[in-house]
Amino acid sequence: MPRERPGRRRVLSAPLRRTLLAALIGAAIVGSVVLGGCSPSGAAVAMFPLEGGHRWVYRQTSTWENDVVERDELVITSRGADDLSGIGRAWHRRSDSGVDYWLRSDDSGVYRVASKNDTEAEPVADPAPRYVLRQPLVVGTQWQASTTAYLLRRRQEFPPEIRHTHAPVIMTYTIEAVGETVDSAAGRYSLCVRVKGTAQMRLFADPVQGWRDLPLTTTEWYCPGPGLVRVVREEPANSTFLVGGTQTLELNEWH
Repeated sequence: MPRERPGRRRVLSAPLRRTLLAALIGAAIVGSVVLGGCSPSGAAVAMFPLEGGHRWVYRQTSTWENDVVERDELVITSRGADDLSGIGRAWHRRSDSGVDYWLRSDDSGVYRVASKNDTEAEPVADPAPRYVLRQPLVVGTQWQASTTAYLLRRRQEFPPEIRHTHAPVIMTYTIEAVGETVDSAAGRYSLCVRVKGTAQMRLFADPVQGWRDLPLTTTEWYCPGPGLVRVVREEPANSTFLVGGTQTLELNEWH
């Protein structure tokens, strides 16, 4: 039977990093866009609300290939619009994992323009918008983002986390379905958009398999009202040198 233990809190990816969420959340699309007016705009905002006063609580479950299961909670709050020096006006979100990020929206979608972690004194501007959701919200719409291995680890070497030693790779996101119904602990949501992101990271798996292109896959569901309802991140290793796993983030409550 899988062993369960408390897990350390992990930052969304973007995913989530995208904004991960761009984490939560991440995507690097070349272009420059300006926040218009005082209210969020664009159809994608219905699937990713930006205005202040919201709070999302997510259940996080990490299931590792070594049969360990870790459970945690992630809380995200929306703080309203800020005027950032050198960046301009943007909508502020904060994760209790210690990451702040600022977003804008227009007819191209919802995208992140800056972020800050607890070790940084000021927000750091993204060199280009990092899309959370790209319009039009129809099957086949695609965009790209940088990502890294959030789950893959070395079994013996230090540091164990692959993301600390390997450069980010490009993930391609595609809207795979619209009009889906999603059940979560927070309720049932209809007319949801399902987005899938795929990438590969070349790693030395073990002496038998040698170098392999290991898949990184993210599936996200965005629904009218709360926005992001579920994320499933899959990073299988199937290796004697590496361990991978699956991480699920599911909305537990929001207001």
